[in-house]
Amino acid sequence: MENLDALFAGFAVALVPGNLGLMVLGVMLGIVIGVLPGLGGANGIAILLPLTFAMPPVSAIIMLSCIYWGALFGGAITSILFNIPGEPWSVATTFDGYPMAQQGRAAEALTAAFTSSFVGALFAILMITAIAPLIAAFALRFGPPEFFAVMFLSFASFVGLTQGSAWKTLAAMMAGFLMACVGLDTVTGQLRLTFGSTELLRGIDFLVAVIGLFGISEIMIAMEEGLAFRGATARIDPKVVWQVWKALPRHWAIALRSCVIGCWMGVTPAGATPASFMSYGMARRLSKDGPTFGTGRIEGVIAPEVANNAAGVAALLPMLALGVPGSPTAAVLLGGLVMWGLQPGPMLFIEQKEFVWGLVASMYLGNLASLVVVMALVPWFAAILRIPFAIIAPLILIACAIGAFTVNNAAFDLVLMLVFGVVGYVMKKLDYPLAPMVLALVLGNRTEQSFRQSLLLSDGSLGVFFGNWLVGSIMAVGFLMLFWPMLGRLRAAVLARLSR
Repeated sequence: MENLDALFAGFAVALVPGNLGLMVLGVMLGIVIGVLPGLGGANGIAILLPLTFAMPPVSAIIMLSCIYWGALFGGAITSILFNIPGEPWSVATTFDGYPMAQQGRAAEALTAAFTSSFVGALFAILMITAIAPLIAAFALRFGPPEFFAVMFLSFASFVGLTQGSAWKTLAAMMAGFLMACVGLDTVTGQLRLTFGSTELLRGIDFLVAVIGLFGISEIMIAMEEGLAFRGATARIDPKVVWQVWKALPRHWAIALRSCVIGCWMGVTPAGATPASFMSYGMARRLSKDGPTFGTGRIEGVIAPEVANNAAGVAALLPMLALGVPGSPTAAVLLGGLVMWGLQPGPMLFIEQKEFVWGLVASMYLGNLASLVVVMALVPWFAAILRIPFAIIAPLILIACAIGAFTVNNAAFDLVLMLVFGVVGYVMKKLDYPLAPMVLALVLGNRTEQSFRQSLLLSDGSLGVFFGNWLVGSIMAVGFLMLFWPMLGRLRAAVLARLSR
């Protein structure tokens, strides 16, 4: 009941007219970001984050989180109408969404996608409302060894559950840790890796690096590929909306299964993209009409859209309760919280109750606002793709430069932004993931600090990380996640030998 009262108080904060205006603005900006291929929620939030420094933290996080909701919804528009995924997690939506559009069923596909997005996000928000305070209360028992174990679990999960090369993920993560070491040592106060440069005394700013890694690199890749948008029209007939809404309850099992898959993949650092593919694959495998998937089945739109929105929202749970982000976008939001003087983790629920529950309330309202806005303004958002990319790219570049400069009002940060843009471009061309690097850059100092404090407490003994059942069990799960691919290959080899 106490948490319910706090949630209602959060609604009172979120329903302030100024916050409502920022909510709608954030949703519209997010949908635009989702419509523009390659930009993405993490990129948009990173670019716009400096513009929120003058706002109260509650208002700023409401706007930024609503940008995220809008981006989650907007990616489906280009996937269905143009076969161009606006976001990586919208790729699976193209499999059946685009064939439906070609058959003249674009309104049906869009309605199913938007409604499924709403359902998936709502399920994850309800989970956060119910579970986050319990996790935060439990995490109050954590000391330095437990916090290091949680961060180790997060990094190990990135390595073990990656869809690509585990070595590339590990290399990207180590690069992030290296960059996090630049500047003052958080324990001894000594200078590290500054190479005599006064500009590097404050370290490498997380936001400048993210703007370069995501925003600038995407522009470079788009220029290389000669990306050209093709205009199209879209309109959702109210009659079609009601027909689709009447039919959707028949697919409750797919939606529920996709919610569970999405929430699990969001809380672990697997992410929304694997969640959408896994959910689509499960729906296809378990359906009696599985062979017809890919020809315009509405189930093929429902499954990935429910899963990717559930995963995207669920990634905020470990960020709020433990201070460990579950996705690149959550990592960007984590950086914003730190810049506003807030420390994500269990104490946030005690020291900043108004902030936490205002954010949770804005999730409910932002999710609903995203559904209403995107359903009403689909023709306008689809028309964005008629604007030549030669106009869009410079505007994004200017926004990136303004965002990077305003962090510290330093021209050197513009140079760093461009350097990280080239680094991000090279990494994407070589298929190195950016998310582990961002995670290590954000959590590197906190991880090192927890590790060194733990060793100080134990006189240098590594046994402190297995000193009680709590820290020992977290570390054990971390090692299990780290070696999960190896265990899978070992199991497959054993089964193959037994079958001979």
